[in-house]
Amino acid sequence: MKCWGNVIVKRRNLLVTTTLAGALAFSSLMPSAFAHDALEGIGNKVGEAFTPEEIEEMQLGYTSEGSKNVRFLSEVASKQIEPINGSQKNMADVYAHKGFAYTGTHTAGGGNGGVRVFDLSNPSDPQEVAVFANEIPHTWQEKVIVKSVNTPHFRGDLAVVSVQQTSRNNANRPDSVGGVLLYDVSDPYNPERLGFYPLDRRVTGTHELYLTTQGNRPLLLTSNPYADYYTHGTERDFQIIDVSDPTNPEKIWEWDARDLEEVPENWNGYNWTDPNDRPRAVFNHSVITDNNGHYAYVSMWDLGTVIFDIRNPEEPVYLGRTSYEPHVKGAAHSAALAKGGNILIETREVANPVGEGFESAYGYTRIYDIKDKTNPVLLSQFTTDLTYDVPNPPVSTFAKTVHDPKVQGNTLYLSYYSGGVISVDITDPTNPVQIGQYTPERGNTWGVFVDRNYVLGSDMNSGLKVLLKNNAGGNGNTPTP
Repeated sequence: MKCWGNVIVKRRNLLVTTTLAGALAFSSLMPSAFAHDALEGIGNKVGEAFTPEEIEEMQLGYTSEGSKNVRFLSEVASKQIEPINGSQKNMADVYAHKGFAYTGTHTAGGGNGGVRVFDLSNPSDPQEVAVFANEIPHTWQEKVIVKSVNTPHFRGDLAVVSVQQTSRNNANRPDSVGGVLLYDVSDPYNPERLGFYPLDRRVTGTHELYLTTQGNRPLLLTSNPYADYYTHGTERDFQIIDVSDPTNPEKIWEWDARDLEEVPENWNGYNWTDPNDRPRAVFNHSVITDNNGHYAYVSMWDLGTVIFDIRNPEEPVYLGRTSYEPHVKGAAHSAALAKGGNILIETREVANPVGEGFESAYGYTRIYDIKDKTNPVLLSQFTTDLTYDVPNPPVSTFAKTVHDPKVQGNTLYLSYYSGGVISVDITDPTNPVQIGQYTPERGNTWGVFVDRNYVLGSDMNSGLKVLLKNNAGGNGNTPTP
């Protein structure tokens, strides 16, 4: 093992892997570890939701003073989202398309904050120009993806929006249901609803999703955490939906870990105990594809990032997955690709830094060589000062873990909750080097997205951040060295 500052690199011949071989003993326990995004499980009864106050306490346990101008990143705009009916909502993920930013919303103020559209024609003064996808009662809209599509049924800019119930399967909320809303945003000032893909109400909903195209065929890929568990296999965690006709989405394939040969058919659909008697959880948290829509990368928590060949989306082929050393918590949260799809960036969202037999660390980033997609090889790990900043006694908090990755060229951008946005040089993926960091005051940065010469950050406390890369044409402020 070699170290460069806060970067740990494990060479190929030193890598120790674990598998889901038949030796695994599966547990009959109820789900024991959930992503915070699903609002269920940790410290609560199964099926109960965290309150917004509980979420805020976990995410804002640590704050920082903030720095608006740091090496290679400088703030040119900060814009809070508008209240709805006097209720201030909080921002979730961020996406950009054709000069407009689309931001999801989380659960503050009871949810139903919808997707916010910002006109970025003047990046130093983004203007919120529309709200959409907030019509289903008692839901929240975390993620939105926008693509231009051209099919016999629809031609224009299609937005897909994740919808999750704030209280799963609540008998007092019969009109609440999770799934995916589909909107025409060809005119971003006037989004028009096209369709809705609903899930069984026993499922919280669709958390993260992705929209890709194979030629002129648009495909929606969904992550529906615990769908397989809660519906006993009626719905699956990973689904592929043909949205050639956005008014009539058609599911064409679905999958869950029970479909792997090494998983016994009678397992409980959620968790197992590994060969070292440590609890492991499996659920689909996120999914992306390469630019051509040929391969899907599914973040299956402790199962790692699972890779599928989806060139025939009706019959995808399982290729391989990432894995972890026995002392490492899995928690594969989300992914990004680099180097023409030969490098996989995997962020691990670990809020609880303790556990018998596990390392004492919050979540960090792992970088894999996936030229052979049947055998991902760990090249390096990227940590920050937050990773091993574990107090005594330890505190469970999302504030110190990495969240989402995005890549442009040889630069990796990470959203890092209280750490803000961190930029990393991955020219040599065996030696990632931090080159910049932007941390807003009381930072709680959820998402990051690269748009032209700008980096967009979505902060749950203070809204949309527009950051200038490399201080090109900056605002006159001198970056710190």
